[in-house]
Amino acid sequence: MSSTNIRIATRTSSLALWQAKYIADCLRVSRDAPTVELIHIRTRGDGDQASPLREFGGTGAFTREVQRAVLEGEADVAVHSLKDLPTQSVEGLSLACVPGRASRFDAVVLPRGQKPLSSISDFPAGAVIGTGSPRRRAQLLYCRPDLTVRDIRGNVDTRVRKLDAGDYDAVILAEAGLQRLGLQERISLVLSPPQMLPAVGQGALGVECRVDDSASLKQVLPLTDVATLQSVTAERSLLRALGAGCHAPLGAWTEIDGRQLTLRGVLLSADGSIRLEAAETGNHSDAEQIGCSLAQQLFEAGGHALLLAD
Repeated sequence: MSSTNIRIATRTSSLALWQAKYIADCLRVSRDAPTVELIHIRTRGDGDQASPLREFGGTGAFTREVQRAVLEGEADVAVHSLKDLPTQSVEGLSLACVPGRASRFDAVVLPRGQKPLSSISDFPAGAVIGTGSPRRRAQLLYCRPDLTVRDIRGNVDTRVRKLDAGDYDAVILAEAGLQRLGLQERISLVLSPPQMLPAVGQGALGVECRVDDSASLKQVLPLTDVATLQSVTAERSLLRALGAGCHAPLGAWTEIDGRQLTLRGVLLSADGSIRLEAAETGNHSDAEQIGCSLAQQLFEAGGHALLLAD
């Protein structure tokens, strides 16, 4: 790459393009601003919007092809939803930048014209809720085992379209994604801890570069938000230490108060009948170890058996 041009590899969904354009805009107003080009990559996860993710690779389904474009020199950096990025790094790539985080919460979306909910207790028994996330499914069923939770695939626009077509009584999506796409008016209810802990890295973006591409690294590194980086480092350390994968029924919540970082984690059985929760606190500079220590707590509480069953 030239010192004045950065090519950003991105998926082609509306949300992925928003995220890539956001990073592009940040780079364009930075010191020594480069010119920026978007390289559109269609991933297998985007191409197959019917099969469960586990059937065609699960973890990494939305990142492999984008990462490959960077490794093969078709692009200089890749922009990901951090919750989709596996915790095991790809040889030759570096997570070079984590910008400031958007909302971490999940949100309930109802068909158009329906009265907003005040809580999930407002759902009638047997209501059909759409989500592609085992984490959301398990936490929802823990609170409301009488609900019917069905899988849903597709990007945000597709899921909302299926909802409005009458396929579901509600869908659960990330609040950040809805806000980024200008769909915040569709949010009926925000689900927050302790009822619903978000996914590891939810609301955050991750920017990858080749480890030997010092020019791109120099351009994107200043976009990093230190507090967000510390938080997601702890969360991703928890996920990696559990060996759980991006689609495990695991939720995480990080809080930073001064130099103190507290990480809470919840691990559930797939049907939501078993819920384990623990917390670990330490200096924010020890974020990696905090995640590992919390993973050990969850293992000792019975988490190993839950993960084997999953």
